[in-house]
Amino acid sequence: MRAGKLDQTIIIERPTTIVDDYGTPTEGWATIATVRAQRLQSSTAEFIEGYGADFRSVVVFRIRHRDGITLADRISHAGNPYNLVEIKPLGRREGIELRCTASGN
Repeated sequence: MRAGKLDQTIIIERPTTIVDDYGTPTEGWATIATVRAQRLQSSTAEFIEGYGADFRSVVVFRIRHRDGITLADRISHAGNPYNLVEIKPLGRREGIELRCTASGN
């Protein structure tokens, strides 16, 4: 993976529960990493769901290998949140492709 192609910055976030000043637990996102990435693809794809066709924006990011990323995490890029749909390893611990869909949050 060539470093010159990693021209985007993405934030990997994990869901967490935060207790505010009044003791009320609230759901939120905690940053677990800020990494350089290559944006491979940005398109609108049709996903067939139980209630019919649904059009979502699909983005694929390629990053260097990093352990601990799960489908429960999300990606934030340019202020937009993306839900992880697929994590695909590249080579022997060389890199990871993160397939994401635009989040409604």
